[in-house]
Amino acid sequence: MLELRRAFVALLPLPRAGSPPAAAMSTLLISQERYAWLRELGLQEENPGVYNGRWGGRGQVVTTYCPANNEPIASVRQGNLEDYEETVKKAKEAWKVWADIPAPKRGEIVRQIGDALRQKIKVLGSLVSLEMGKIFVEGVGEVQEYVDVCDYAVGLSRMIGGPILPSERPGHALIEQWNPVGLVGIITAFNFPVAVYGWNSAIAMICGNACLWKGAPTTSLVSVAVTKIIAKVLEDNKLPGAICSLVCGGADIGTAMAKDERMDLLSFTGSTKVGKQVALMVQERFGRSLLELGGNNAIIVFEDADLNLVIPSALFAAVGTAGQRCTTARRLFLHESIHDEVVAKLAKAYAQVRIGDPWDSDTLYGPLHTKEAVKMFLNAVEQAKQQGGSVVCGGKVINRPGNYVEPTIVTGLPHNAPIVHTETFAPILYVLKFKEEEEVFAWNNEVKQGLSSSIFTKDLGRIFRWLGPKGSDCGIVNVNIPTSGAEIGGAFGGEKHTGGGRESGSDSWKLYMRRSTCTINYSKDLPLAQGIKFQ
Repeated sequence: MLELRRAFVALLPLPRAGSPPAAAMSTLLISQERYAWLRELGLQEENPGVYNGRWGGRGQVVTTYCPANNEPIASVRQGNLEDYEETVKKAKEAWKVWADIPAPKRGEIVRQIGDALRQKIKVLGSLVSLEMGKIFVEGVGEVQEYVDVCDYAVGLSRMIGGPILPSERPGHALIEQWNPVGLVGIITAFNFPVAVYGWNSAIAMICGNACLWKGAPTTSLVSVAVTKIIAKVLEDNKLPGAICSLVCGGADIGTAMAKDERMDLLSFTGSTKVGKQVALMVQERFGRSLLELGGNNAIIVFEDADLNLVIPSALFAAVGTAGQRCTTARRLFLHESIHDEVVAKLAKAYAQVRIGDPWDSDTLYGPLHTKEAVKMFLNAVEQAKQQGGSVVCGGKVINRPGNYVEPTIVTGLPHNAPIVHTETFAPILYVLKFKEEEEVFAWNNEVKQGLSSSIFTKDLGRIFRWLGPKGSDCGIVNVNIPTSGAEIGGAFGGEKHTGGGRESGSDSWKLYMRRSTCTINYSKDLPLAQGIKFQ
């Protein structure tokens, strides 16, 4: 990890705190010599934001900014609805080629994409850090996650398929046939601008689908850079580039994707509010959607917990990525007998968090993504105070360039306080007391979201009650580890207002395919099921 950070420092000697404010910077960062490394990703001052075998874009020009100093990086010309229409048509044509390629051969292409990402992992991770704001090791780790999913998908390309089932009729075979759905639309969020697309596209591709991606407008440069890497692999293999299409854009493009009957599956990652709108539009046309939405995740610490595990786990889960993960811990339930001790130790740990530029080797905590996120943070802290909470540490904006706020701990609120039940995408941890197992399990489940959850205990019976039908109702249910940091081999997703979707590992591949039950009569007779006679 430290070696990666040092490599980035050498690669990107960016301004530190105390640098001139954004208004004093007259040029885009990419125009400055210290950012020349951006051109290794094929980026320039203005970048076409549409790819369908060729690069283009006739929409609005959008500039993206570095959250650590709010200085402009470069711009992207988004696609308009005409670009979208053209891209969908080309993607549908490209699918006809891709679907005819055997799955293991598709896996070989995905393997090459993974290798191409490996070659650019540090520079692409640097871009994630620059444009999204997460610390460099997390940026590199996110690209590594895409690489890992590619490796996983390669093996999966030789394993997908359905069973041969016993038929009740003599001379008949009963099988399940799985086929690609066709065109998969992928709408991703700013907080994981590489990995979430990787989870979807790698699995969708080996299943035989073409993909059309719309990333978050505030991380458009990442979308362009990733697509350039993929496009070269496709072109080198003489395959249509539109197999992995890109249309950068705003709500108009997202709405078009949701309403478009040619979009055979729409994977959406984002807020619950927008996800609900997407789900309604897709359902209105009886389409398929895969939703990865909000999370109001809880860690529960019982009196027998190992606090040497609890403190670093809660710290990472609440503060990592500046509280901007969907799996971030936002609620910490502490048994009343250890509440004060854990709060004191956690506050001490918070005081030691190294806040700074995301690219600095010692930094553990960077900025929020936008100025709007800072306003949301301040509003949530104020609401928590009004509802009876006490700020143990943090709660303020940090006086330095960029979108920095203090990681915050709030105590004294009831478990059902409105602000506790509100997902604020910021580093605010609500610490709550409990007495009994039954009540705290119920409190874990009482929020609308159901993404990730964790308990810390040594009680074997309690562990299995937590995993059972009366335990956590989340899609991710952990024991003695944080709520964040999921592995790619398991299905990732959640229940209730989290959307019910599953991505990445396990049998998530089934969501990217359609199933047919096939009966084949290889006899000379025509027996009917259930012994029916029709003569």
